[in-house]
Parts: sequence; structure tokens; C-alpha cells
Amino acid sequence: MPVSPMNRREFVKKSAVTSAAVAAAGTVSAAPAEAAGRQPEKAPRTWSLSILGTTDLHSHVFDWDYYKDAAYSDKAGNSVGVARVATLVRQQREAKGEDRVLLVDAGDIIQGTSLAYYFARVDPITGTGGKRGPRHPMAVAMNHMRYDAAALGNHEFNYGIDVLRRFESQCHFPLLGANALDAKTLRPAFQPYTVKRVRVPGAPDIKVGILGLTNPGIALWDKDNVGGRMVFPGLVEQARKYVPRLRALGCDVVFLTDHSGLDGSSSYGDALPYVENASNLVAEQVPGIDAILVGHTHVEVPSYTVKNAESGEEVLLSEPYCWGYRLSVFDFELELHHGQWKVTGKKAQTLNPNGVAEDPEIIKLLEADHELVVKYVNTAVGTCTADLSAADSCWRDVPIMDFIHKVQAETVKAGLSAADAALPLISVAAPFSRTADIPQGSVTIKDIAGLYIYDNTLYGKKLTGAQLRDYLEYAAKYYHQVPAGTAVDTATLTNANSFWDYMYDTAAGVSYDIDIAQPEGSRIRNLTYEGAPVADDQVFVVAVNNYRANGGSGYPHIASAEIAYSSTNEIRQLMIDYVTTKKTLDPADFAVTNWKLTQAGTPVF
Repeated sequence: MPVSPMNRREFVKKSAVTSAAVAAAGTVSAAPAEAAGRQPEKAPRTWSLSILGTTDLHSHVFDWDYYKDAAYSDKAGNSVGVARVATLVRQQREAKGEDRVLLVDAGDIIQGTSLAYYFARVDPITGTGGKRGPRHPMAVAMNHMRYDAAALGNHEFNYGIDVLRRFESQCHFPLLGANALDAKTLRPAFQPYTVKRVRVPGAPDIKVGILGLTNPGIALWDKDNVGGRMVFPGLVEQARKYVPRLRALGCDVVFLTDHSGLDGSSSYGDALPYVENASNLVAEQVPGIDAILVGHTHVEVPSYTVKNAESGEEVLLSEPYCWGYRLSVFDFELELHHGQWKVTGKKAQTLNPNGVAEDPEIIKLLEADHELVVKYVNTAVGTCTADLSAADSCWRDVPIMDFIHKVQAETVKAGLSAADAALPLISVAAPFSRTADIPQGSVTIKDIAGLYIYDNTLYGKKLTGAQLRDYLEYAAKYYHQVPAGTAVDTATLTNANSFWDYMYDTAAGVSYDIDIAQPEGSRIRNLTYEGAPVADDQVFVVAVNNYRANGGSGYPHIASAEIAYSSTNEIRQLMIDYVTTKKTLDPADFAVTNWKLTQAGTPVF
């Protein structure tokens, strides 16, 4: 039976307690003498092995921030990139024995940095003009690290199935997706699982079944790339099919790698019949699972356990944050009973790679690719007449956001039919990065890429005035309620309801107030178009990115709205082209203050 969604505070608190217990328990003992090459006196009755896990690497190879053109840094002192993680992996293999360690990833590999974009669009791995394309840096790095398997992430589909298939062909390990099915045959479109054998001298091999599950939200978020070609049923449903199969194959350990969080939530509401973050549900509802590597939600959960409702067995879960911030380590103890290995103990923890050096072989293999991308992102495309900062974009209408709206609206307008061109046109967009800044003076590709960090494409969809009001009310739940007379603190104002910055849309082309003193659902005030109140039956064309247009973040009406325009061009590239063509980015051409926060009608800022 389904469990109630767990809130983030509960599982993070529990994971912290479990992590402390792991630390107190100490590390796995060194490999016994027979693993070092000496012949054992008799067949071993016990054995240990480890499965290491990464997730949401998003094409971070080196400890580098392409948007800042500098070494990565944050307030927490994290490092990024598989080059450092590779050093931890090598240390784990040296300490425990090469044949006792497996390495797995939970998805979102080939999108997320300028390096990812470069090898998907600028010099694509699929090749151009009949010429064979380059090897993807993530395939090179992960092959060097000797990954055993990786789950498909939803961002694997951002550049289309052809790019994904090419990446798959370059990997020396399988990309797993038991719930990524061919739309016509309903057969697996990717390998559902792999079985690895851990050699035990003088005893039967330990068989480790690794099942990969991806996110059902792909059907919404990348509808343009997968619609009619692939379908994505739920994780629980497919795990119920394949876990028994792995046990029937004689697997002694069944390990899942899920590109799905573990709190039972969904950002898309009921737009799909399958849960987005279902790893806890899989653990609770599908018997026969030993452990799950969790991904997708970009949080650190060192160790977390869920009791299976049917078997009563504890399932061990761990999520290693994202970008190579952490490495999950699952340690298993097994005993041999009547010729069959049984798991008798297991624990998990996360390791931080920020204290180790980058792997020198990965540096040697990929430094040239890295330098190509650095040169690309530093290409100047024009100039800007003023510094444009996104620092206040989450609570104030700022010019840098109007730049996005300007490009979206102009592009959609140029592509509308004559009939639709007569309709009022507005734009909606989210503040993806509070640290984005387009400097006064020379503007480079990295400056624009740092503002629009996703590879979204552009749509024009039709909404009525009533639907637009619903849309903006939904966006306004991003703010915590602050009663009139109470001081507004921007540090605590936003991200109510776990509604993150990338989920919060502002609109241009209409004017409106957001009254944060009011309860959710009744905050939008003074909604007007060209000075007149917006009528419920008035029809607008809304410029919107494909993620939102296809149902991302659960906004009302937009997914089912009539399409007036669509394009396969990335919005980021449209912004780069705008500056390249205009040569000068001048906020006087687009900056308009059309929305503001109020408290009981009084402007906040």
C-alpha cells in the first residue's frame, strides 16, 4: 500500500543520525589474504564488497565553473567534477581490493554545463557534414573510471534520442532504464539491468544484479524529443517486474540505481499517473531489494533505511548530492549458506572529494577538450551599456529578466500566424540563477549562458485571462505569507512549499501585483494589459519554455493549452543571437517594471 510522502526535514534528519552511526562503526576491513594473491587454506565463508555511487554529474568533469571562468567555489567548500571523484574511487579500490568494488551512477550525465552543450551542439558527438563526431568527455572519463552501469536521467533526453544513443555507443558500460520503453512495442528501449560477478577464490561467485530506473517525468519534460517514440511507466511498477527476475537469475545482491528522489513527491501534480520521487515507495512496496542509489533531487542523504512492507527487510538508500560533490559508498557483508551467498550486513555513507587531487589521467585525457570549451564560452558576442544583475530577481522586476522576456516575445511574435499575431502577447520566465550577471562592457557567451543555464526551447501557447490569473497565482505560492506590518526579510521570503527558483515564473507584457500578505490563491492583484483589467475570456499568446509548456513544475492549464508556436532552437542561443545581431545590449530597449510585491496594497520595495 502507498506510504504518505515524507517531508525533506524528516529524511534528512534521519539520514544524519544514520550517517553518524556509520562513522562510529568504522570502515570496512582490508581484503583478506586470498584477495592479495595468497591461496586460502579453505573456501571462505564470508566476503565483503562495496558499491560506489555518483549521481547528477551534469557533465562536470573538472573542478571548474564555466559560467564564471574560474575554479568552482561555494560557501560550503565543495568541489565539483568526476576528476576528483575518480581519485576517491581509486582509493576505495586500493583499500578494499579491485575485485570487491563496483561503480554505478544514477543519471543526468550529459547535460548541465557549457562542456555538455559544446559536445551536443557546437561540436556534436553525432558528427556534422558526414564527419564522425568526437567522443563525449563524460564517456571518456567514466570509461577511465571503469563504471559498471549508469541509470538514465531525465536530462539524458534533452538533446534528443540520437545524441543519447551516440553517447550510449561510446560508453563501455550499459545505460539502464527498465521503465524507458518503446512506445509502439512497450519493450525496453534500453537495457533494464546488468548482472556483475564478484569473484571469490575457492567459492561461488557473488552475483550482483543492478537494475536501473529513470524518471517518469521525461514524458512531460522532454515530450518534444520522446513523444510517440518512448513511454515511461512508474518505478514501482517496473521494479515489481524486474526484481523477481534478478532473484530468479540467482542474484545474491539486488541493487537499484534510481533517477528518482526518496520523498514520494511530484513536481507535476497529477499530470502523470506515476510518482516523480518514488525511491522510498520502491523500497517499501517491492520486496527483494538490498539497496538503492538515489538521484534526481540534488540533496545529500548519506544513509537512509526503509522497511519493506511485505518482507520486513530493511532497504538501504543513499543519495550523493550532485555534480560530484559526494560519492556514496555502500558496504555489504555476505555469508555463504548451502552454496548461496546471503547479505548479513550493510551500511552506507557519503565521502567528500574536496580534499583529494584530480585524477592525473583524466586531466591528460580531457584537458584539451576543457580548453576548447573555455575558449568557446569566452567568445565576445557584443557589449552591454550597463551592468545587469540577477541578485534581486526573485523578489524584484529587474532588467536582466526583461532581457529573457524580450527575446522570447520577439521570437514567438515573428513566428505567429496572422490570426494569432493579432492576439496580445506576453512572456513568462524563471530566475534560474541569482548569481548571474551581464557586465557593462564586453559580453561573452558565458555571461549569457550563466543567466539561462538550461537547454530549453521555446513555445507560444494560448491562455485565457482567467487561466493566466490561475497561472500567476500558482507562481505566487513561491512566497511565504508575510502579514501587513511585518518586516520582509528576503532571506526567508522565497521558496515556500519547496518551490525552487527555477519553478517560479514572472510575466512580462501584463502588469500585476503580488500581495504577500494574502493567503495562497488570492495574491494576484491589479492584473492589467495595456492599462485595462484583464478579462476572463481574453485570449493571450504566452511565450514559454518547453519544460513549462509540457507540464514542468505543475503549472495549471499550460500543458493542455493550444500551441501557437514551437521551435527547436534553444532560448539561450536565441539570446546569444540577439546580442550578436544587435551588437549592443541596452536595457533601455527592454527594461519595463510591470510587477511588484505588496503587503496589503503597499509596495514592499
